[in-house]
Amino acid sequence: MTYSKGLHILAEIETNSIEVLKNFAETQNLLQKLIEKHRLTIVGEVFANFDGGGFTGVYCLTESHISIHTWPEFGRVTYDVFLSNFRNNNEFIVRDIHQELIAFFNPIEVNLNEIYR
Repeated sequence: MTYSKGLHILAEIETNSIEVLKNFAETQNLLQKLIEKHRLTIVGEVFANFDGGGFTGVYCLTESHISIHTWPEFGRVTYDVFLSNFRNNNEFIVRDIHQELIAFFNPIEVNLNEIYR
């Protein structure tokens, strides 16, 4: 068996959609739907709200992870999505989750890094 490197997307978004950056429940709901849509397996999750409306969260998956952090006071969100290719090529899934998050946060600027690891 050979290892096929998985795609790891790291994104930093600037947006004017400040209320979305404060909406912990709606963001968590979107991520849950995407995890279910792609039949990923959650092994743990942690979300925390901060004073001022920002939040942080991470889903630990058997395939790897999705993490997110918002700063409404700066109009910024960062997230990363990494899925290994242990059983399947998951590159399409990583890109789909990224595109759904882009649409959700309605960016005015995106800084994107893609790493294969």
